[in-house]
Amino acid sequence: MWNKETIHEAVNSQRAYFESGQTLDISWRKEQLVRLKMSILAYEEEIEQALEADLGRTAAEAYLTDIGPSIVEINEALHHLKKWSHPEVHYSGAACFPSMITKVYKMPYGTCLIISPFNFPFLLTFGVLAASISAGNTAVIKPSSKSAASTAVIEKIIANTFPPEYCTVISGGHDIADLCLKERFDKIFYTGSPKVGRHVMACAAENLTPVGLELGGETGNWCIVRKDANIKDAARKITFFKILNAGQICININQVAVAEEVADQFIEELKKEFTRQIGNAVNNPEYPKLISEAAYGKCSFEAEKYRAKIVYGGYGNRDTLKYAPTILYPVGKDEPVVKHELFSPLLPVVPFKDAEIADLLSTIAGREHGLALYLFTKDIKWAESVMSTQQYGGGCVNEVCNHLMVKGVPFNGTGHSGMGAYHGEWGFREFSHPSTVLYGSRFFNLPLREHPYSGKKAEYKMKLLRLFEK
Repeated sequence: MWNKETIHEAVNSQRAYFESGQTLDISWRKEQLVRLKMSILAYEEEIEQALEADLGRTAAEAYLTDIGPSIVEINEALHHLKKWSHPEVHYSGAACFPSMITKVYKMPYGTCLIISPFNFPFLLTFGVLAASISAGNTAVIKPSSKSAASTAVIEKIIANTFPPEYCTVISGGHDIADLCLKERFDKIFYTGSPKVGRHVMACAAENLTPVGLELGGETGNWCIVRKDANIKDAARKITFFKILNAGQICININQVAVAEEVADQFIEELKKEFTRQIGNAVNNPEYPKLISEAAYGKCSFEAEKYRAKIVYGGYGNRDTLKYAPTILYPVGKDEPVVKHELFSPLLPVVPFKDAEIADLLSTIAGREHGLALYLFTKDIKWAESVMSTQQYGGGCVNEVCNHLMVKGVPFNGTGHSGMGAYHGEWGFREFSHPSTVLYGSRFFNLPLREHPYSGKKAEYKMKLLRLFEK
């Protein structure tokens, strides 16, 4: 169905719809958000089934990570959209006298392209779409071809909720995505890998299209466990997070750095927690699977390279695409496995001397910025110092992943982990551009803003300039 011509027609149709002005009305936007919310709830069972088919998720995990957070995003927009969209009023300043009022309007970009990934296909489609709708845009959605069952449900939900000239789904592989990227959009939002993120930016640059990127980061996300940490608590939380979606999460822990003084205890607690929480993961129906044979093969190949350092796990079932949570220990901070994003249930553990924490932080800072950073320690003053000086997207102290669930705060990356931000008002801002308008007087103009700037008038004009522009 989709080819160069039909994609071009779809984009032009949306552009014409946006230019009609229909999407500018705030009440109308809220109606669309309600329709999206009702559709997600109506298709809840099909969403659960699709996530089970694509990723082996249980209904509880489907609601925890995709359905529930999508509803939260929509509800927050419904509750606050009127406030977010209200023009800001500013005092223009003495230099603008007698024009005292300036307003900043939050304007939609127009027609947007949303490219979503396979790992949380509904949240990372509908959560971004909610931001686009709240800001008054139309949207073309290109979901991942890897999560075919989820893409089919997304396509059904959108087709039964919105007219295609307002919101439509274009399904297909990389070739179709490239055809979309050749079109002129007003905003592109992509979630996925840094490699593809570069390609998206290069295509967007052809039309100077602004881009929002949420990327995993080239070298993955670090978790640091100090010697003063609550080791049992840290192991329990890290284990839960690594089991979730079989490690296929952009903010998941790529590697744990643990103080040598407590490393052995930490490893033993990790083993206990993996056994307690998931048991024989490969045979546990609650344990998710990897998205494809290629992903399974990559995970298995990486594990085999480090077979001598596997202290837990290290097995899987290629037929079911399930690979057990696997601890690699000890791993050096400069080994290849901790220099790239794993996106799998492999967990390298890097021991370090607690007194040399500054050297470890220097190593982390010298690599590409992660999307997340996690610290476990009782020294909150130290943790605040680290979190306020390192470069990363977001993170937690003595917790994992929950910063993603906090209302009203941004979810973002920096450098190789992305650019821009969304969730709540930050998503509204991401899909809006601020337009500043000064309202001038019709009857008077300040002579200061007129020639001549020489002769007798020069001295007093300079005095006024120095007075006004402080």
